[in-house]
Amino acid sequence: MAQTTHERVGEQSVVHRREFEGSAEAVQRAFTTAEIFAQWMGPRGSRLRIERFDAHTGGRFAYTVEHGGDWRFWGSYHEVVEGRIVHTWEFQEEPGQPTLEVLEFRDVPGGRCALEVTSTYASKEACDRMVESGIDAGMDEDFERLDEALAHLAR
Repeated sequence: MAQTTHERVGEQSVVHRREFEGSAEAVQRAFTTAEIFAQWMGPRGSRLRIERFDAHTGGRFAYTVEHGGDWRFWGSYHEVVEGRIVHTWEFQEEPGQPTLEVLEFRDVPGGRCALEVTSTYASKEACDRMVESGIDAGMDEDFERLDEALAHLAR
């Protein structure tokens, strides 16, 4: 089973790394195709309600994770090109505190993809809160679900 690593970098950023069974193109498609994204985003047993999903440079998104309550997220795509997505997102509990994320998708031997996600929070305190909230475990679960979605797509 793949492992995700999480490394605090400076006061405001965390870098997450993981390899997936699938090409960089396939993994990036899972981040930019609403139907696939809805299969893996959020904890097991949750439902993702997508209000907007325009995954292209200049596009916007908004979705709600339904899981013992509603957790709304929204943001903007600043760059969507082959191998890279740059977006900002906000969470309903902390509006006005956008997080900048840079996702880099790279093919590695064996038909696999190495994904590196750098999350830069609005402040040191916001980064501290996210780290303390268990975001790492949540991302690990999302990525396990992404592994399953990729396996299903490969059939």
